[in-house]
Amino acid sequence: MSHPLPTLGRGYYWQELTVGQRFQTFRRTITETDLVNFISTTGMLETIFIDSTFERGAIKGRPVPGALTYGLIEGLLMQGMVQGTGLALLEVHKKMLAPVVVGDTVWAEVEVTSLRPTSTQNRAIVGSRIDVKNQRNEDVITYTATRMLAGKPE
Repeated sequence: MSHPLPTLGRGYYWQELTVGQRFQTFRRTITETDLVNFISTTGMLETIFIDSTFERGAIKGRPVPGALTYGLIEGLLMQGMVQGTGLALLEVHKKMLAPVVVGDTVWAEVEVTSLRPTSTQNRAIVGSRIDVKNQRNEDVITYTATRMLAGKPE
């Protein structure tokens, strides 16, 4: 009899999570290429992002859009928490706390804050708080996310 092999990188089924459970993502250094590709793709061609001579006041370095930082963290979460088990991103509430610049390394701490199985189809609504930090362990973004996750195959 053949037993299926576990899939490397598979996210968590909702039954494998508990309220209060915490995770940490891998780290990701933001490059000039990341900035240029992101603002070109999205059309965020704001002066603060495209003019290296623009006076930015207290911000030292080349700031990146908060949306870029958020997107990179969501990518790290996809690779480690919800790959193959995430069914929907239902709600997000974000607060930007500090600037992120090219050369910063970002990562996140994640806490499961709620877990509610649905009445049908072996799914659950999972809430989490995500605290994004830089290489100095400073909070740069905090957000909550509500996702629908699949359950273990029956």
